[in-house]
Amino acid sequence: MSKVIKGGTIVTATDKYQADLLIEGEKIMSIAKQLDIPGAEVIDAAGCYVFPGGIDPHTHLDMPFGGTTTADDFETGTRAAAFGGTTSIVDFCLTSKGKPIKEAIDTWHAKAEGKAVIDYGFHLMISEMNEHVIDQLPKVVQEEGITSLKVFMAYKNVFQCDDDILYQTLLKARELGALVQVHAENGDVIDYLVKQALADGNTAPIYHALTRPPEVEGEATGRAVALTALANSQLYVVHVSCEEAVEKIAEARKKGFQVWGETCPQYLALDISYLEKPDFEGAKYVWSPPLRAKYHQDVLWSALKNGHLQTIGSDQCSFNFKGQKELGRDDFTKIPNGGPLIEDRFSVVYSEGVHQGRISINQFVDIISTKAAKLFGMFPQKGTIAVGSDADLVIFDPTVERTISAATHHMNVDYNPFEGMTVHGDVISVLSRGEFVIREKQFVGRPGNGKFLRRNTYSM
Repeated sequence: MSKVIKGGTIVTATDKYQADLLIEGEKIMSIAKQLDIPGAEVIDAAGCYVFPGGIDPHTHLDMPFGGTTTADDFETGTRAAAFGGTTSIVDFCLTSKGKPIKEAIDTWHAKAEGKAVIDYGFHLMISEMNEHVIDQLPKVVQEEGITSLKVFMAYKNVFQCDDDILYQTLLKARELGALVQVHAENGDVIDYLVKQALADGNTAPIYHALTRPPEVEGEATGRAVALTALANSQLYVVHVSCEEAVEKIAEARKKGFQVWGETCPQYLALDISYLEKPDFEGAKYVWSPPLRAKYHQDVLWSALKNGHLQTIGSDQCSFNFKGQKELGRDDFTKIPNGGPLIEDRFSVVYSEGVHQGRISINQFVDIISTKAAKLFGMFPQKGTIAVGSDADLVIFDPTVERTISAATHHMNVDYNPFEGMTVHGDVISVLSRGEFVIREKQFVGRPGNGKFLRRNTYSM
């Protein structure tokens, strides 16, 4: 059946106007001031914004880490994402040294198939660079549609790669048109600081942040930028948390380098003091990079407004407080890194950004959806409202207030890092490729309805 969304205010990265939308099958077929289509289902969006579906370019679902596995898999994680206005995610496929890349990709497909309720793609982690990997990458990028490659500069002896691997990845990415992502922290220095802290008997959660100071993020970001310039390649810095890293990205962009930056809602709304909560509650806020001193929030918001940072990812990586975060009660290095953030990304950024006057509503759409679609090869299929685009749509009421709580969220985890925060504006209904996933705040989707996104190569 055709659907007509009537009476809403359509907002894209460039426009804001009142119009009706006609959906036929999975696509937007018409946009007009008034559409009256006999037999079509009418969806009333009066008083609401109609946004393109959010795109979360940074998630970790059903991921093993630190001797445990994330609490949210592709079913619970994508359902929570949909409740929060996200209609596409790009998850990280972890590889292992000495094993075929295809084996890792097949594993991640198995995790998602039959479970995801919204569309999804994969980034590919690079753990080594040799003839076998180099031979496999063209097929991964050109046939599998996995067009982004992730290199860790941190987590020594776990994920961390040396600079030669990063540089070779950048060279190969230039050849293939792939986008290289980096987790930019100096893992060697962090390893030294961690050992020193433990030797001094400092085991509380706050030392997770104190052993990963902003300087190690700034240094690694600058090093990755320099290697990108040398390789004449393209770089995307994930989860930027501090002024030191923003400065390196802004400087690179000013010089004309193809460098892009992502931040996350937790860095925009929370600060390092949360890690000092008593009774081990600070463990709930252990992720990497860590939360920073509060003044970094203003730097990040300014960077989003001025275009020095371009996207918002959640870095969703959920672990329960009980039984998982508690693994590090006597040693902060054993606290699983990550938080449950996929559901509230959209609302927190709208409330703290648009409602508070820090960014415009068009900038909100750009950083929550459009820019990620462009950078990761999904535009204009995703990331905008246009004739021919997928009908991934969010009906959003800006007048509603909501208090975030673990008691009412939909993630499969026992706490929420934004607990008690009041956000202005709420997601009412969500459509993925023309079908309701959330309708009037009720889940009506179906596990397995999400499709794998074979993405195009980088073309910014």
